[in-house]
Amino acid sequence: MKHAANLRLRDIIGLIKDKASQSKAAIISKPKTFSLKLSLLRATTHDPFTPPNSKHIDTILSYGHSSRATAAAAIEALMDRLQSTHDSSVAIKCLIIVHHIIKHGSFILQDQLSVYPCTGGRNYLKLSSFRDNITPLTWELSSWVRWYGRYLENLLSTSRTLGFILCSTSSTSEKDKEEEKVSALTNSDLLKELDSLSNLMEETSRRPGSLHLKDNELVDQIISLVGEDYLSSINEIAVRVDEFNQRLSCLSFADSVELVCVLKRLEDCKDKVLALSTRKKALVEGLWCLISEMKEKVGIGKQGDREDGRLFLTMGRNESARFTDRVLSYGNSVMFSSLRFG
Repeated sequence: MKHAANLRLRDIIGLIKDKASQSKAAIISKPKTFSLKLSLLRATTHDPFTPPNSKHIDTILSYGHSSRATAAAAIEALMDRLQSTHDSSVAIKCLIIVHHIIKHGSFILQDQLSVYPCTGGRNYLKLSSFRDNITPLTWELSSWVRWYGRYLENLLSTSRTLGFILCSTSSTSEKDKEEEKVSALTNSDLLKELDSLSNLMEETSRRPGSLHLKDNELVDQIISLVGEDYLSSINEIAVRVDEFNQRLSCLSFADSVELVCVLKRLEDCKDKVLALSTRKKALVEGLWCLISEMKEKVGIGKQGDREDGRLFLTMGRNESARFTDRVLSYGNSVMFSSLRFG
């Protein structure tokens, strides 16, 4: 009863704050920024159950179709709202808007947003210490704020490594172009991209629990958005793992060891991310089968030996990979030709 009373009182206080903030924005905001601030305040209310209204999100996204200065003002207002709040509901709604900008925003808006992970400057999320301990509900929402912030940073970092924003849909022609681009990468660059995708998958698998958040539309929207990214990640990982399958006969020993480690990390995420989406089951199941097959092809056995096109590696528990026979030939260190078009 006490928690319920606290929650009702908090809801009332939050409603008063929302009305006061909107009234203040109407009085002191300049005409050019009034619509932006009002839409942002209406999209990021203190209600812990209702996600941002799509109409208000669309208004914020529309500021990316004007000048760079206007887009910068929109990002600045959003980040000021995110970094100044101590309310978990407001913080999560700000992050949902950030996610929509990453997925659906214009190039100018995405460009303004993408500055912060590189520079650690004004727009950096800095949510690792976020705490809202007023009620058990807000405490649990706080864990989602911390995780969601880390996830979005990983999403931006991975997108930067890949050279494009991970999105939920792509045409057949775009997929063909992506496969062609991947086939031209060196082994080290291909490993770098796969490693970055693995980092994103690992962060996805760290999603917090939801003991007090069942049927919470706010959390449901986060899961839906992340689920769309998950399908995109699955597709990109599959393209790169398949490319390594084409290159298996010309991988250096060092690249093969690193590949095994990345595949193992991906496999460790499997059980925790499978529940994210029930769509495209064939693609999802196909990826995990491909990863398992690749690990089998690389195998574990006598170091450096090749049998029937399989490279065998020693991964002993008591043996350091640093001090065994590791001298690579020059040819092995630079070969990366894809057999995809052979």
